Order: sequence, then structure tokens, then C-alpha cells
Amino acid sequence: MTDAATPSPVTAPAPAPLTVLVVDDDFFVAEVHRAQVDAQPELRALPAVGTVAEARRVVARERVDLVLLDLYLPDGRGLDLLRELDVDTFVLSAASDGETIRTALRRGALAYLIKPFAAELLVDRLRSWLRFRHVLDGGTDQEAVERAQRILHSGDARASSRSRSATEQAVLEAVVASSVEVSASEVADQVGVSRATAQRYLAQLSADGQLAMQLRYGATGRPEHRYQRC
Repeated sequence: MTDAATPSPVTAPAPAPLTVLVVDDDFFVAEVHRAQVDAQPELRALPAVGTVAEARRVVARERVDLVLLDLYLPDGRGLDLLRELDVDTFVLSAASDGETIRTALRRGALAYLIKPFAAELLVDRLRSWLRFRHVLDGGTDQEAVERAQRILHSGDARASSRSRSATEQAVLEAVVASSVEVSASEVADQVGVSRATAQRYLAQLSADGQLAMQLRYGATGRPEHRYQRC
């Protein structure tokens, strides 16, 4: 009699990219912003729209995770649309007066970028937003909430500027270089440290939003932490 085959670990499919909708009636500007979004591996830009009415239709029929919203639109005010949106939103506008900025933030804008701005600023804010989500998705307590808010408001560069040891940097690079999710044991073997050391650094990098952590269930039913680049 042959032994039953050992069940293979269950691996969930990679998460779908988060979707971003650009709302701007300047076609050239909209396409520039869409290209910046699509350059981020975890993001996918939807076709841009140039009116309040089009934005409402897209948000009503599709999953939209982030809106990049101009305030000057031909059929209405972006500020009024912002009040309606139950979606994370960045305002990208030439309006630089304090009242408009305060209104946008009061109505829920997570970021306000004054046009014209350097391309790196939007990329920085997109990466910060991704890390903000990763921190909150990884298990929420008061410390996580405050850390997520610091990441969102300080920008990716400052939030990730704490000095790293050579070992922590090696652990981060091992995960970033992999095309698939990796476990603490796999990272430990690659870097040449103990599993406990690798796990400690992986947990810190995940808490900082530098890495994304997923739980995978194997044959024993016990979850395994697996890590991938953000």
C-alpha cells in the first residue's frame, strides 16, 4: 500500500494591482501622471477622465483605490467631487491659496500637490501611500496608525531614511531581488544568518512598510509569514 501524497502548501495568487484614476482635463498632464502610476509595480492606472461626470461614472462602476484629482474641471469643481468620493484621494492642482488647501484637506484629501511640481514628488507620494496601506493592512494598533500617518505625511524618502545595519540591508535586498514571495528561512539561507535574525529584520521592514507580508497556509494548517517587495 502506498502512502498518501503529502499535500502541497497552498499558495494564494499574487494580489491584483491597486487601481488609480487620474481626473484632469489636460490630456498631456493626465498621461504624464498615468505613466508615473504605471511605473509602480503595485499600481495600475485606469484610463484618465477629464470631467466630474466621467469620474463619477468610473468610481460607480469600477474598483478605484486612489484618485488623483485636479480641482479645475469643465463641468464642476473638484472640491465638490472630493466631498462625494469614498476613495483615497490626492489633490493635484494649481490652486495655492490657503482656503482651498484647507478645504481639500478637510474634505479628506490625503495629499495636496501644487502644480507644477517635480515628477519625483508624485512618485514619492505614491510610494508613501503604498507603504501607508501596507502598514495598516499588516495588523492595526495605535502604534501602527501613528506610524502609517507619519509615512503618509513625511513622504517615502524621509520615512525610510533611518539608518540600516549591513545585515538588515542584505535582508531587504534579498527580498527585493526575488521574483516570488520568500520566507524567513529562505532569506536566512541566502544572507547567511539565523532564521530568528532574518525574521526580526523582516518584521521590522514589514512594520516600516518597506516589505509586504502575507500569510500562507501549508499542509499543517499553521500559517507561514512570507515577504515580498512593496
